[in-house]
Amino acid sequence: MKLRTEFYPEQKERLPKKGQHLIGQTHDGQIVVYQAFNPKISQYAVENQKFGGNHYSFERMSWIKPNFLWMMYRAGWAAKEHQQNILAIWMRLEKFGEILHSAVHSSFQKHIYQSEEDWKQKLKQSTVRLQWDPDHDPHGNKIERRAVQLGLRGETLRKFATEWITEIEDITDFVKEEHQKVLANDLEKLIVPYEEIIEI
Repeated sequence: MKLRTEFYPEQKERLPKKGQHLIGQTHDGQIVVYQAFNPKISQYAVENQKFGGNHYSFERMSWIKPNFLWMMYRAGWAAKEHQQNILAIWMRLEKFGEILHSAVHSSFQKHIYQSEEDWKQKLKQSTVRLQWDPDHDPHGNKIERRAVQLGLRGETLRKFATEWITEIEDITDFVKEEHQKVLANDLEKLIVPYEEIIEI
């Protein structure tokens, strides 16, 4: 597995306990984001190192998450239907930055947008949606810190899915193995991808 890893208690101690932070793993000008899909989409993605095929839709919004435990919460550690395979997707950090800076918030933020109408217009035109959601611990409980996820559609989704990805790795076996430690409440031994605050 390409991902660098660490023990969960070390990560928990090191990362901020509250606030909005872009947290994830970077290396050599790349960032890893996570997505979960059914086996047919995942198999095509791994074999072709890009998304497409008969089962992948470019017509819907697709969400990417740089935070591993948020993805585990969302996918139920690869147990939820249509989210049985967890993919670690490496992409160029420069392109991730472009996505982030073009994003429009999913909900109105009065300190960012001139008016609610201005926000609605920008949201309608944008191909990237940004949400700050509560981060979660390994058991799925909300914590004070908030994690980002980005919804891609249209041309941005097409470029991400077919041009900007440098590597796709199926990490489902790793996820299931570590989930057993969560179920046993043995978090001292839980291994997670190494993550830190990313400044973009």
